[in-house]
Formats: sequence, structure tokens, C-alpha cells
Amino acid sequence: MREFGYHRADDVSGAVALLAADPDARYLGGGTNLVDLMKNGVERPARLVDVRGLPLDGIEPTADGGLRIGATVTNSDLAAHPEVRRRYPALSQAVLAGASGQLRNMATVGGNLLQRTRCGYFTDVSKPCNKRAPGSGCPALTGEHHNHAVLGASDHCVAVHPSDMGVALVAFDAVVTYETPDGPGESPLTDFYLPVGDTPHRETALPPGALITGVTLPPAPVAARSRYRKVRERASYAFAIGSVAAALDVEDGVVRDARLALGAVASRPWRARAAEDVLIGAPADGAAFAAAADAELADARPLPDNGYKVTLMRNLVVAVLTELAEEAAR
Repeated sequence: MREFGYHRADDVSGAVALLAADPDARYLGGGTNLVDLMKNGVERPARLVDVRGLPLDGIEPTADGGLRIGATVTNSDLAAHPEVRRRYPALSQAVLAGASGQLRNMATVGGNLLQRTRCGYFTDVSKPCNKRAPGSGCPALTGEHHNHAVLGASDHCVAVHPSDMGVALVAFDAVVTYETPDGPGESPLTDFYLPVGDTPHRETALPPGALITGVTLPPAPVAARSRYRKVRERASYAFAIGSVAAALDVEDGVVRDARLALGAVASRPWRARAAEDVLIGAPADGAAFAAAADAELADARPLPDNGYKVTLMRNLVVAVLTELAEEAAR
């Protein structure tokens, strides 16, 4: 590991100023991803600016009925918060589906959103990787890719985003707030992650040196009846091979509102807008749910060894929506 400096930030403006003065520095939250990447040489910061002690660890209702979540809130505290569990249960379920209890106690909301892909070629510095070394190639295209992207990928990168939490946040129109040397800013989470295109090393729209200060969830009555389901290769402590965050509002057997996002299928948490358009106004039945899944997956472009994901995601979407519809009918 490269030798590095360490500084504990006292306030948000001071932390941002430190990054502005040293572009080779990195913010340190829980360190559950960054420190691993430092150990294998993917990340080599000259200095770590510890932001864990900043006053960004609260979860508070907003005036319009949403929730404001601070960037240093731990995953464990987020999942256990009574208002999160009541208003956005899929978010709590998504967080609990990720990592282990020990890691959730350390990991922060801001850090979770910025975690890097778990593609083996990315984390192995002896291999080429366009995300780590632009222009070097993407060996996953012809190599190991069974858990890689089927939506939104390109010939330059087919890795997937690993966050469970991000999938639920995207489904509920979360907005990321941040601080820069020029002042505060914000970005809808659906726009926060950049399309992979031919620049996979540019992962987010976050300005250079910006510090995420929180996430705001707008009011969403439909989210009170929501669910997160994750499929993985072992029973616990594994990244998804497919996941769904869904919410459904049904009245008299007809879908009035729907939210749907998919995980482990693209380089970013994938908001399923095409599926939502099919669902709203349709009967709350299996045929409509299958049609919605098919509409979203129509543009899927699987690789030779991950075509199973298309069938998996279709079945998972139908299963989760059916569960929600049956619950609404009781």
C-alpha cells in the first residue's frame, strides 16, 4: 500500500478545502470499499480526509413529508430507523440485504453511493481495465462476465454497480446533495451516475472534490407498500446477480402508481421507466406484470455467459409485483 497522509476534518467547508488543495486526496467515510481498493493498488491517494465525524449523521423529516438522510449515517442506522421502515420499507430491506452486520455498522450512505464496481478485472491491477486505465481494454467482454451488465453497457465496459441501497433510492427519486468550493449543489440520483459510453472511468456527475452531504427522499405515498428482493449466489454476504426494488399502489384491481428499479444489470442502479409506463393504469395481474418486465428488458444485450439474467430479472419483477398486488388485495 502506498504511504498516505491522514487528516480528520472538523467541518464540511474545511474538508472540501482540503480536497481542493490536494486533488490526489480522497474522502474517507467507513472505508469499507476505499481501503480495500488501496490494499490492492487500485486507489493510491496521497491523503485521506476523514469525514466520519462531520455533523452529517442525522435522519430528519422534510417539510413536505419526505426524508433527509445525512451522508455519514451508517447503513445499520439507516435500515433500523423507524421512519425509513415505515415510509420506505424497500430501502430498509435493501440495506439489510447488503454486506454483513459488521460492515453495515461502518459503511456510510455517501460512501455506499460512491462504491466502485466489484468486477475482477477492475480490482486486479495486473489486468487491463478501461474503468481503471482508460484505453487499456475490457477483458470481461470475452472473459469472465457471468454477473456483468445486460442493460446500458458498451464495448468499453460491461461491469455492474454493486449497491443495493442505490437501487431502492433510485426507485423513489432520491436527490443527492453535495458541497463544492463554489457552494452547495444537488443531483437527482437517476442523473448522478453517468452512462458508461466510451468513458467508463467517469462514473458520476459529482464535481471534482465535491463532498456528498446527504440524500433527500421526496414524499412518495406509494413507497409505503414497497419491497426489495435480491438474488445472489449464496445465502448471505454476496453481491446481487439481480435485484428489484418495487412499489405498487392498487385500487379496485388497477395499478394507480408504480415504482420499479433493477440492480446488478447495469453500470448504475437502473430505473425501469418503460416498465412503470406499462404498469400504470393496467390490471394488477400477472399478464401486466410480465408485459412490464418485457418492455424494460426489450433492449437487453446479454453477453454469451450472462443471458440467464434476462430470464432471471423477468421472473423476479413478476414475482415481486405479484407479492405486492396480493398484499394490496388483502
